[in-house]
Amino acid sequence: MYAIIADGGRQYRLEKGTEFKLDRLGQKKGEKLSLDQVLLVADGDNVKVGAPTVAGAAVEVEVLDEVKDEKLIAFTYRRRKHNSKRKRGHRQRHTLVKVTNIKG
Repeated sequence: MYAIIADGGRQYRLEKGTEFKLDRLGQKKGEKLSLDQVLLVADGDNVKVGAPTVAGAAVEVEVLDEVKDEKLIAFTYRRRKHNSKRKRGHRQRHTLVKVTNIKG
């Protein structure tokens, strides 16, 4: 059984027991959440497609940790100018969650 959910402008294909990263939710470690933006639920040959979401379907997840992505470097400069370079770093925060149950 798997489900496709929408979160933060992206779609994720999830199965029970899968770990994945969502945009930062601000939840504490060990909390349980229910994601209800379920676009599709499939169980063998039985497939339910939502328009836009499947009514009554939800994916239950448990928050494992809050993690950071690898550092991205943004470097800008102007050619032939003195002292016109800028280097910035950015690390996006994510919430690591694990799927505990799929209802639908």
